[in-house]
This record gives sequence, structure tokens and C-alpha cells, in this order.
Amino acid sequence: MGLDVRNGYDENISFNNHQHFFQKGYQVIRELGRNREAGRIIYLAHAFNSHQLVVIKEFCFAKTFPDCSGLQAYEHEIQILQQLHHPRIPHYVASFTTPAGFYLVQEYKNAPSLGAKHNFHPEQIKHIALSILEILVYLQNQTAPIIHRDIKPENILVDQHLRTYLIDFGLAKKQDITTVLSSLSAGTPGFMSPEEQFGDFLTTASDLYSLGATLICLLTHTRAVDIGKLIDENLRFNFHKLVPNINPRFCAWLMKMVEPNRKHRYPNAEIALKTLQPIPVFGGTKIEMLATVVKLRKSTTMLALATMGTLAVAGTTWIIAQPGGLAQQVLETHECQSSQLVSKRC
Repeated sequence: MGLDVRNGYDENISFNNHQHFFQKGYQVIRELGRNREAGRIIYLAHAFNSHQLVVIKEFCFAKTFPDCSGLQAYEHEIQILQQLHHPRIPHYVASFTTPAGFYLVQEYKNAPSLGAKHNFHPEQIKHIALSILEILVYLQNQTAPIIHRDIKPENILVDQHLRTYLIDFGLAKKQDITTVLSSLSAGTPGFMSPEEQFGDFLTTASDLYSLGATLICLLTHTRAVDIGKLIDENLRFNFHKLVPNINPRFCAWLMKMVEPNRKHRYPNAEIALKTLQPIPVFGGTKIEMLATVVKLRKSTTMLALATMGTLAVAGTTWIIAQPGGLAQQVLETHECQSSQLVSKRC
């Protein structure tokens, strides 16, 4: 993410418009992005005390949310970030308020988001997957596991050395029985797990769905806004024809990541990480793909077969027990055949 500035600062940035930043010890360099509906603007700035670049997130909740819900969400994100200390999660620096809104200051990472670049080699995509899973393992190993809730290409940064960073913890929550879809904010359609979409309990498998959807976007060169085109009416991803050269085991791993039913996904990031590590990106056969898919769904299939078998046995028992039913017909047929056989012998 290069800086289009002269002498370190963009001449288009008005000092008067950002005087409150200057008073807090920051010089705005340029605007990085904005979300008008959410009342949020992100700036790149220079911190006078540390002489480092930082990111300042401006929350204009006074205009967007008339009640205190916006302030609560802002304070919640600060609390989450303050307890996180991971090299690939931008560190919390400071926070402050002004008459214009609330501000969160974080460490700046000179890396574009996956949303700005799509042409990654499959081997690089696996590297990105492993890297983000390592971050999720850290989050899930907290005393109260943290669920990010908004993993998507725009919230993952990747630098030129393929170092990845997870950003935007505005929707993050600690896992408990109340971790359900919030009326204040939600994940991104297409990347949001079905359980979050329908307001069910969230688990450590919920972020895995979002990561799987992100990886499928990268593999198929699909824009984030078009991800819905890869999902059928049963909420299943159909992407195999778009990646014919990818190893079937790798595809099957992705399929398990984005299973609509969270109970059929990997239960957490650590298991998903260990499973992915030995899987090659290329090679394999269609037979291997079929065998892997069958293995992944074996438990579900066996459960269905067991249920069908129980019903079949119950139904057969009932039929056999009926007067004139199957048992009687079989008995009568057997007696008839026996009589004919005796007649022939005589």
C-alpha cells in the first residue's frame, strides 16, 4: 500500500480539517477509506511521539446511531484489541474522543488487502490459509475464545513477503452462549457463516467458514461481491469446475471448511491447520477426490443409513406381522412349491 505523498504528507489534506488530530499528537497523511453507512473513516497518520505511521479509525456515531449502541461497539473493539498481542494483528496504540466522534489508533501495516489483489498462485493461497489459521489458533486459545465474525478478503492484509495480518475487530466477540447475531452489526453476506446468518450460537468453527469462503474467492478469482454466485440454494459452494488442477484433497479440505452445518466442519482452527499442513495443492485423481469426500461425509451418511435401516426394519416387522401380509404370502408360496415338488417325485 504505497503512499502518494510529498515530503511525507499529502498537500490535499487540510490542517484545519484535522486540527483535532494535531492536538492529540497526530498528523494526517491521507484518507485510506470510508464507510458512510457505518459512519467510519480511516486515515493514515504520523505519530509525533513515536515517529511511526499509524491508522486512525474515526467513528461518527453521533450521526449514524442516535443512541449509545455505537459507543458501546467502539468501546468493545478497544477492549478486544487491548488484550491481543500477536505480531500479525495490528497493535492497539491509543483512543480518544472529539466533538466529531470517537477515534481508535492502531499500528500501521504497509500491506494491501486481499480485496485489492486477486492473482495469487494456489501455493501462495495455501500459505495464506496456514498463516490466517495460525492467527485464529491464537484467538481461539484465549481464556474466552475470540470469534472475529467478519473474516473476508478486505480484512486480511498480505505484504510482498506473503506475511498476513488480520484486521477490523469491530464485530469480534468472546465465545459464550449469547454469541449470536447482533442487531447492531453483522458479518458480510457470502462470508458470514449460516449459524450467524440465522442467529444461532457461534463457535470456533464459525470463523473457519468465513476463511474457507475467502480462500475459495482467491482460488476461483471471484470478486468478494460476487461470491454469492458460487453458493447454491442448499447453501453449498460449487467451485470444483473452476479449479480443475487443484488436488482433490485440498478441495475436500475446503469443502469441509464451508460445510453449512457447523457440526460437519473442523471444530477449531488448530485441527483445520494440522489437517491442511500435509495436503499438497496440486496432483491427485478424481477417484481420490471421491474417496476423500466420502470419508468427510461418512459420519453423516452412516447416520442417515442407520435411521433408514431402523425405519425399514420397523416397517418390515409391521408388514410381516399383519394377517395376509408378507409372512403369510411367503409361507403359502413355500407350501405350494413343496406340494408341487412332492407331486413330481411321486
